[in-house]
Amino acid sequence: MTGLHAGLEAQIDAWRGYVLRRQAISAADVEELEDHLREQVTDLQATGLDDEEAFLVAIKRLGNLDTVSREYAREHSDRLWKQLSLVPDESAGSGAPAWRELAVVLLFAVGAGVAVKVGVSVLDGDAALLRNVGLLVLPFLAGYFAWKRRLTLRVGAILLAAFAALAVALNVYPFATGGTEAFANEIGMTEGLAALHAPAVLWVLVGLAYVGGSWQSHARRMDFARFTGELVVYLALLALGGGVLIGLTFAIFELVGVDFELVMEQWIMPFAPAGALVVAAWLVEAKQNVVENIAPVLTKVFTPLTILMLLAFLGVLAAGGGLDDVDRGLLILTDAVLLLVMGLLLYAVSARDSLAPPGFFDRLQLVLVGAAIAVDVVMLTAMVTRIAEFGSSPNKIAALGLNLLLLVHLARSAWLTVGFLRGQRPFAALERWQTQYLPLYGAWAAVVVVAFPPLFGFV
Repeated sequence: MTGLHAGLEAQIDAWRGYVLRRQAISAADVEELEDHLREQVTDLQATGLDDEEAFLVAIKRLGNLDTVSREYAREHSDRLWKQLSLVPDESAGSGAPAWRELAVVLLFAVGAGVAVKVGVSVLDGDAALLRNVGLLVLPFLAGYFAWKRRLTLRVGAILLAAFAALAVALNVYPFATGGTEAFANEIGMTEGLAALHAPAVLWVLVGLAYVGGSWQSHARRMDFARFTGELVVYLALLALGGGVLIGLTFAIFELVGVDFELVMEQWIMPFAPAGALVVAAWLVEAKQNVVENIAPVLTKVFTPLTILMLLAFLGVLAAGGGLDDVDRGLLILTDAVLLLVMGLLLYAVSARDSLAPPGFFDRLQLVLVGAAIAVDVVMLTAMVTRIAEFGSSPNKIAALGLNLLLLVHLARSAWLTVGFLRGQRPFAALERWQTQYLPLYGAWAAVVVVAFPPLFGFV
């Protein structure tokens, strides 16, 4: 609906979030209701009503939301989320019985583990395994979402073609071996960059499966952003719990004189991480409301801590003098911190009520973004200085491109945040900027994986 104003879009986004929290309507049903709502708004606007009047009348025509929730609960009791049980009675997205979805999840998890185990045995050397580790796991996660979202044949074919093209690029390119600035001696620069950026491209493909082919939908892209943040929380919890369990098992076997190390290397390490990713994704899908209470809290905890770290870093750089002696490793770690800031910003935006007035945390978020912009400018200056002094390389150009992307992203976010704090722009404008800009990171990663090796002679 291109004719809708930003304020009206903010109201629709807030309405959509409210309906999703009713716990009786699936995301697919909300999409259907939203389409109907937008049609009603457009028709009412044509009669001369303004945005707010059209929205209120359209909502009234849809009926009381609590009544709608109760009606859906009666007709689709399979879609009620069982927040305190491990497995819901029915799957919300696919409409399949719980045991069937659990079986599908376990099938994909085991498949990912088998793929990793076979890959370790078949792939020639650590370099080949490093290039293909994402390809061995993430297609199974995309397959789970393809099944759950009931992707059309056309969308499924597009995803398969994209996975295949990436696999060809990673395994057919004649990468040169030898010294590199960032990786072990047996891995060349462009090969290392391809291995480093391939997971980002693969995650974009997983996102396309997650949104069910609706890649033009702002709301679906934001849902995937939330999913990504929540998945990190669940993976961390599974890793901590799994680490404790494995450590206790290892200690028990050692005390009774049984060598557990072989089992660990040949079975647990190939299967556990790969399977945990698929299982964690399923848990996020099944426990959406529970995780939404965890991740925003973590965001609010780490935002001030990250601000302190960035300010301390700027202070150290200022006290240390010029940028000529900035270590390359420091540049790499700083990029990791800036990506963390981008993730904190994205998840804070996705978890916020778009109609709530500006508050303290919004101002704190602006401080975070401002500090990150200052650090990014310093790093860009250091990169340009190094390129001017020592010449360019694939690693330097890739890092320079990423930092320019981050600078544009953060600068525009800061501008929109200032406008929101001053009451000049709705929060929805900042929210939409995140989902509109995110695909550029995947596009740049694809350029690094596919175009950099031939451009730089596969060195």
